[in-house]
Amino acid sequence: MRRHRRSEGFNLAFLDIMSCGLGAVVLVFMLVKHDVVTSVSETDLLTKEVQQLELTQAELSQILSQLQTISHSRAVKTAQLRSRLAQLEQSLAQKKMSLAQKKVRKAALKNDIAKRPIAQREDLVDADTGGEENYLMGLKIQGPRIAVLLDASASMTDEKLIDIIKRKNGSDVGKRQGPKWLRTKKIVRWILARVPKTSQLSVIAYNSSVRPIGRSNWMKLDTVALGAVYQELDEIIPQGATNLQKGLQAISGQGVTDLYVITDGLPTAGESRYANLNPFAGCSSLLGKSSTISGECRVKLFRQTLKDTFLGPVKVNVILLPIEGDPDAVNEYWGWTARSGGLLISPAVNWP
Repeated sequence: MRRHRRSEGFNLAFLDIMSCGLGAVVLVFMLVKHDVVTSVSETDLLTKEVQQLELTQAELSQILSQLQTISHSRAVKTAQLRSRLAQLEQSLAQKKMSLAQKKVRKAALKNDIAKRPIAQREDLVDADTGGEENYLMGLKIQGPRIAVLLDASASMTDEKLIDIIKRKNGSDVGKRQGPKWLRTKKIVRWILARVPKTSQLSVIAYNSSVRPIGRSNWMKLDTVALGAVYQELDEIIPQGATNLQKGLQAISGQGVTDLYVITDGLPTAGESRYANLNPFAGCSSLLGKSSTISGECRVKLFRQTLKDTFLGPVKVNVILLPIEGDPDAVNEYWGWTARSGGLLISPAVNWP
């Protein structure tokens, strides 16, 4: 009986132990199963976070690349601007240096001008008198007996033939205001301002007739004489034909040493008996059969004028003003002045 009870107690104890062990196994299994579920969930979350971080990293890498590109571009532009700035600073420095040098030269030039003597009437034209043109270098207003022949014909009012014709048919005031005539009077003043004090002077205007200008045929210039010449110049009306022969006859045999002729072309009238001269057979105007004259006849008339007029050893200088339709004038006047040792000048429109 006791053995049976002991055996039964042992069995109960064993069952208790087994039941406890089984409970522990169940508990461990439940814990392990819980950890597995939790671990899978966390892994998914971590995976998503990693993916998000990788995406963010890619975006940041792209932004960084863009910023690096922008930074490089700005660095290049900055370098270019600095290079340009350096060039401008160098150019500015050079210009400042050049300006300083010019100021020094200007000051030296002013000092040199201040020290120069005032030009006298007997000075050469190429002297620095404040306004002379280089193309007049070498021309002198000189000689013991100086004659100035001034063409006062109708063509001395304008350069173009149409304008000359308009003024020819206009008023005397309009003729006196012709641009070429106003320029002609300035040239006369330019010459008179350079006549030596010791020289004798004769100024004669010629067209279809001749007119001495001034107090007498020969005069020494002073304030009174100059005033009289200028006053009579203002009274002249440029009109009529160009009769150079009358002008030359007025000074022939007068002992002229230097002659200055102001004109715009070859003569259109003369004093010779052309009907008896074979070269003029075709020149209707010189024979009284026409009111116009050709260029060829003007050349023949000019040469005959010089042939018929004796001047002696006179140095001839001609100031030739422009006009339409007289291309031979330059060659003919150049030959005349060259043979005498003088000069032909065809000045620019802004002289004197």
